Amino acid sequence: MYAISEVAKLLGVSTHTLRYYEKEKIIIPDRNATGERLYTDAHLAWLRFAMKLKQTQMPLAQIREYAQLYSKGEYTTKARLKLLEDHRKSIQNQIKNLVETEKMLEDKIAAYKEFIRNLNPSSNDQMNG
Repeated sequence: MYAISEVAKLLGVSTHTLRYYEKEKIIIPDRNATGERLYTDAHLAWLRFAMKLKQTQMPLAQIREYAQLYSKGEYTTKARLKLLEDHRKSIQNQIKNLVETEKMLEDKIAAYKEFIRNLNPSSNDQMNG
């Protein structure tokens, strides 16, 4: 079992973030007799997964929906699968857009480098020689 400060350190997030995720019902940690939050290895695995979903632009509302579906049991498997498949499509679109943007940047950078080379070719020769 891990205290909230330990989990925050392990995951590289603030305790505020973990409390926020709890408030949003993305994670529900156990509690000890004095009410302190306790996290298990399963909680850590779930938080790592949820944080990856967040990093890939899945809205917290959808992460919460997934968590709620999971907590309801196996009969929600198809709904969870659909949610993840839809998100994968979103990620694939993000990747496509990023690749296209990278290509545009490469072209623009090459054009600027060529322009700078042509501004003063004699100083470029001195730098290269």
